[in-house]
Amino acid sequence: MDRRALLAALPFLTACTPSLGAFDALAPRDPGAARVARDVAYGEGPRRRLDVYAPNVRQEALPVIVFIYGGSWDSGDKDDYQFLGTALASRGFVTVLPDYRLVPEVRFPAFIEDCAAAVRWTSDHVSEYGGDPRRIVLAGHSAGAYNAMMLALAGDYLRNAGVDPNSIRGVIGLAGPYDFLPFDVDATRNAFGQAPDPQQTQPVHFARADAPPLLLLWGEDDTTVGPRNLESLARVQRAAGGAVESKTYGNITHVGIMLALSRPFRRRAPVLDDVTTFARRVAG
Repeated sequence: MDRRALLAALPFLTACTPSLGAFDALAPRDPGAARVARDVAYGEGPRRRLDVYAPNVRQEALPVIVFIYGGSWDSGDKDDYQFLGTALASRGFVTVLPDYRLVPEVRFPAFIEDCAAAVRWTSDHVSEYGGDPRRIVLAGHSAGAYNAMMLALAGDYLRNAGVDPNSIRGVIGLAGPYDFLPFDVDATRNAFGQAPDPQQTQPVHFARADAPPLLLLWGEDDTTVGPRNLESLARVQRAAGGAVESKTYGNITHVGIMLALSRPFRRRAPVLDDVTTFARRVAG
């Protein structure tokens, strides 16, 4: 599929996340980076595996991005995001993309705990691929942005996994749900409906001054995750004294904000520039 065909397919892609596998298979890769490890176990079972992407010219002590994909906590596959892994690695980041267990196999908080275990693996092993374990930035899209934000704000998940929360230099959320009570759609009912205290499922509940800096991104044409989520988290985090930046993109949908990281759709919004500029700055 050439660029013209990919552009013609955009309306379908942005409405249908499962089509990302076909998109990823055809999307051009950024030069200068590659997947350097595949299906590395960070825990037991087939869903506790991760991939690592790195620049082709190996360097030491590069900043690290752990990117958690979305899919309503019930779908997703790291192999559909090779375009994303190479995009971030081409900008000078060792990039870790984990799978994690999904509904209905698990419910809250197991998918967050899996992501914490993936961060623990990253802290222990990313130096083998040229990454600096003291300069980790968490990022995610949609449900993955939720997972990343819960790791950063509710620090017990990382501590329980044996990770020093201070090693997380920043968190980037693309179109994430952060304030979504009540559970009024199937995705949230299925993932969180059995939680004994619904407030404990909400990132906004954990706003704190000593959290790592946050970057919250959202597209104005997103009909899946509404602006309340970005606005609420930005407001409570600023009120708590935390560092938070937010940005919205015109004419960008829920899936489109992530596709803008890919080469065919990068001109639609400067998502890749915004993500990597922030990550580079907070990682130091």
